Amino acid sequence: MVRTMTFEKMIERINDNRYPFIDHSFENITIRYFNKKYPKYLFKWHYDEENRIVEVLNETDWKFQFDNKIPIILSKGQQVKIPKGAIHRVIPGCKPLTVKIIKK
Repeated sequence: MVRTMTFEKMIERINDNRYPFIDHSFENITIRYFNKKYPKYLFKWHYDEENRIVEVLNETDWKFQFDNKIPIILSKGQQVKIPKGAIHRVIPGCKPLTVKIIKK
């Protein structure tokens, strides 16, 4: 079965600027809480304006993916280095995801 979407609904999703996470930041460190209950379309491909190191703080089944790469399963304690301008995304799992982001 193929689902169709109206043009208006597609534009509504494109213009939805909500983020599927909550941040707590101090200096160059951010603790970010992702919740799988957000709509999947909010987990967009994007890039960041600075280099980042992302450390996974909890057991999870989420995945991380760089553009043109195979997704990797995230695990507690794992660090992912994200260079400035690298296109990437997170893929929701069934459990919440908490990460520590260090901006370099």
